[in-house]
Amino acid sequence: MLKLESISKTYADGTQALINVSMEIGTGMVGLLGPNGAGKSSLMRTIATLQSADSGTLLLDGENVSETPNLLRRQLGYLPQHFGVYPHISCRGLLEHLAIMKGLNDRRVREQQIEQLLSLTNLTHMAHRQVRYFSGGMLQRFGVAQALLGDPKVLILDEPTSGLDPAERLRLHAVLHEVAKTRMLLLSTHIVEDIEHLCGKTYILLSGEIVANGVTSSLFESLEGKIWQGTMDASDVSPEATILSQNLHYGVPVSRVYAEVQPNSEMKLAKPCLQDRYFLHLNGVTLGGDLC
Repeated sequence: MLKLESISKTYADGTQALINVSMEIGTGMVGLLGPNGAGKSSLMRTIATLQSADSGTLLLDGENVSETPNLLRRQLGYLPQHFGVYPHISCRGLLEHLAIMKGLNDRRVREQQIEQLLSLTNLTHMAHRQVRYFSGGMLQRFGVAQALLGDPKVLILDEPTSGLDPAERLRLHAVLHEVAKTRMLLLSTHIVEDIEHLCGKTYILLSGEIVANGVTSSLFESLEGKIWQGTMDASDVSPEATILSQNLHYGVPVSRVYAEVQPNSEMKLAKPCLQDRYFLHLNGVTLGGDLC
């Protein structure tokens, strides 16, 4: 179990990146959902021991990571949002180099693990190619492969599907689902669909604070009978209603609205989803039972 207790971080310019963040991550995939600038990357770097918290405690199986950071580092795989590669080395060669840096000194074990990871991430047929020629999806799958070198117990993935086309996202989803069966995996993203597809438990982070958490499907159960969809102009909104989103569906304007009663005759009840709950928080609406 990876446990965070009241983690706070303020940068030198006065920015409060994290405010009393508490989380628990067990075996399986946990989602961290929040917009850009919410503090997700700051939290990832803190958990990865790349920066220290100002206050709070990080525990791995009851042991204090702050006092002995190598305790977590030895068991950690980390995929940051942005990572570079050596331009003139093949995929297999770069994995070999990174494996040695991670302490995989037994050649037989190292080669066996690299072949397994190439197969898992569907990169075996591209192992000879220089990584600089990889597509965005291939590069992200390579990132997952390098994070898994050394068979880490804990995985931290920061925006792993950002910029991928739908097909590549689904391929990566399949890889992450398989990987999370035997590991603690924290998936940080602003893409709601990734959380819905992959994560049994979710934390919502806004302005450095956890505003809600729980079993992913339970986070929007309380919205049943309160989400309406149809045509609605912002000028028609009563103080009791909140427009969650306004977009086009096959060229037709559609609004989703949170309201206790039908906002107008054009709006029909809609099945709530995680995005509705997320947009409620982005609009500053607090629900009973929210954990802050």
